Amino acid sequence: METPKAKHARNNSLAVIDNRTGKQYSVPITHNSVPATFFKSIRAPAGPGNRPEDETERGLRVADRGFLNTAVIESAITYIDGERGVLRYRGYPIEQLAEKSTFLECAYLLIYGSLPARSQLSHFEREVLLHGIMHADSTKFFGSFRYDAHPMAMLTSAFAYLGSYYGEANPSLQGQTLFTKCAKGDPEALQNMDKQIYRLIGKATTLAAMAYRVRQGREFVVPPTGMSYTESFLYQLDHLSPTDSFSASSSASPSPSPYKPHPVLARALDILFILHADHEMNASSTTVLQTGSSLPDPYSAVAAGCASLYGPLHGGANEAVIRMLVSIGSPNNVPAFLAAVKRREKVLSGFGHRVYKTSDPRSFIIRKIADEVFAVTGPDPLLDTAMALHDAALKDDYFVSRKLAPNVDFWSGLIYRAMGFPMDFFPVLFVVPRVVGWVAHWRQMMLSPEGVKIWRPRQIYVGPSERSYVPFDEREAVQGPGKEPSIVIHSG
Repeated sequence: METPKAKHARNNSLAVIDNRTGKQYSVPITHNSVPATFFKSIRAPAGPGNRPEDETERGLRVADRGFLNTAVIESAITYIDGERGVLRYRGYPIEQLAEKSTFLECAYLLIYGSLPARSQLSHFEREVLLHGIMHADSTKFFGSFRYDAHPMAMLTSAFAYLGSYYGEANPSLQGQTLFTKCAKGDPEALQNMDKQIYRLIGKATTLAAMAYRVRQGREFVVPPTGMSYTESFLYQLDHLSPTDSFSASSSASPSPSPYKPHPVLARALDILFILHADHEMNASSTTVLQTGSSLPDPYSAVAAGCASLYGPLHGGANEAVIRMLVSIGSPNNVPAFLAAVKRREKVLSGFGHRVYKTSDPRSFIIRKIADEVFAVTGPDPLLDTAMALHDAALKDDYFVSRKLAPNVDFWSGLIYRAMGFPMDFFPVLFVVPRVVGWVAHWRQMMLSPEGVKIWRPRQIYVGPSERSYVPFDEREAVQGPGKEPSIVIHSG
């Protein structure tokens, strides 16, 4: 009998031939990735088309505008398979967590790596909720904003402001190893780190509610006791009086009852927070890590993440969906709108995703939540238009072939609107749960056995080569839009 040939051992490397020099290089492959720093060893003399600024003799650079295929860190937190529509927190499918878990349990999972025992969760919940109280001076801080200030501007400032209270959390004051020595298991360092995590998660809802109530012109509310994380948040938003008395009857002697958020709405918000808690290396999480790599206090890093999420390409997508639905007007106008999208005259918001190439797994969960919320709040006038747009796009080969399926933002905006949130508050509802993902990634970086390296990307310089200074009398003015300072109108 013929003996089967022995299988060759797999060579986990990439063979690269530099056609400029004819040299061959073997680049190691680990976890299906190659180290970008290896390419610095691939050098060549300058060619006819090279400038000194190309630095060909100093090694090859890897260009990746927008980080489309660059892995900046090894992480054990969140996994996304965009081709199959998979999202997992620490290995657990998002569908199971949304159905069976709570937001603070998921927060524990994301930060510490495992589902907690009952006593562990109880301790974590107690610490987070205990740290929701703000210093009395914070009322003056929020009172300094104009009544029409954007809530995200207030929230971003508030996170940075928190850092001024907690000097024990500042490596600039306590030494740069304040948090990195957690990697060696230092119990005091770990305790200090956990305390800042409790504060950030606990105060996120308080700060958000204070920003909301500035816009309403209402007094700020102290976080209540005996409520869940999202119940406490809704209470702080809507609490109206010391007793919050109300009565469903028209009796002359109504029986007062303390206000408590509707359980369906509180649970819906809890699930929405689970869905938004983390999403791997998105723009704001990357910003937190970029900032955190220089070892500031975690409040400054979170404030930077908040500013990143403020941008319309990141945190403003669900607001864009509502504005789009309002502009469409009615279901009858959907065909004309989609035709305009195909002509690139209109933008289809809430469909497609940078990562997901099939469907966003969160969109199926959130669709069910929407029905439960509308059953309490009543249907949103935009719902019929949204359904017509949803159904038409999914039946149209133009959008199907481009893999433009509804994402999490398509339904979340409708839910927030039905619950009474103003549109400019939508990004705040994104930030509050995402604080958990930010601190999970920040903590993971601080715990890295290799230590923390400051993030310092390279660039490809395409500006002028060296030139000599020209005196005023010998210069020719360079004019044109974008080439000289604009003339602005002064309003006094």
